[in-house]
Amino acid sequence: MQELQTFLNWLVNTIGSLGYPGIILLMFIESTFIPLPSELVIPPAGYLITQKQMSWVGVILSGTLGSLLGALFNYAIAIYLGRPFILKYGKYFGVSKRHLIKGEGFFQRHGNISTFVGRLILGVRHYISFPAGLAKMDLKKFSLYTSLGAGIWVFILAYIGYFVGNNKEAVMRVSRQCGIYILIGCIFLITAYIFWLRGIRKTNNKRG
Repeated sequence: MQELQTFLNWLVNTIGSLGYPGIILLMFIESTFIPLPSELVIPPAGYLITQKQMSWVGVILSGTLGSLLGALFNYAIAIYLGRPFILKYGKYFGVSKRHLIKGEGFFQRHGNISTFVGRLILGVRHYISFPAGLAKMDLKKFSLYTSLGAGIWVFILAYIGYFVGNNKEAVMRVSRQCGIYILIGCIFLITAYIFWLRGIRKTNNKRG
């Protein structure tokens, strides 16, 4: 436990010394497949806001930018390496070309909400860029919905750090609680999205 607190103190010092570029770098790493929890990056920056060493706008913009850059990195990997790899070796993992095409079709139809919601869910936000890249989702839309989801998450974590302070245990506890609330909210959002799609289909069928 002492080691974790030492690591958190190191992060605070690192972010404080590197400033906003440090947040961008750490959140870039966090958004790739490297396991660096954002709960250990942004809350210390929120704490530094209370110390008048950083601003809300700077923390949110740099955190969101870092997340977007990391997501674009994964997106590029999926585009240039992912599809050829799956087509060649996917059969050994039970993934056929038909499965790939079906998955690409789903993401092309529902990529916007999938990307946005995926950036808010723990364990998903790091990898949601891969199916987006495989489906060759429109880059502008991918960047927009990634930034929206990442921006909300960065704000929440900065808010936690602002009020909880430099206390790793409290930060992780509150972050987990917020994660549950966010998951519930995402479930409601997806449910509303499904009903909205059904409404559009019914309207189109009547017109047809």
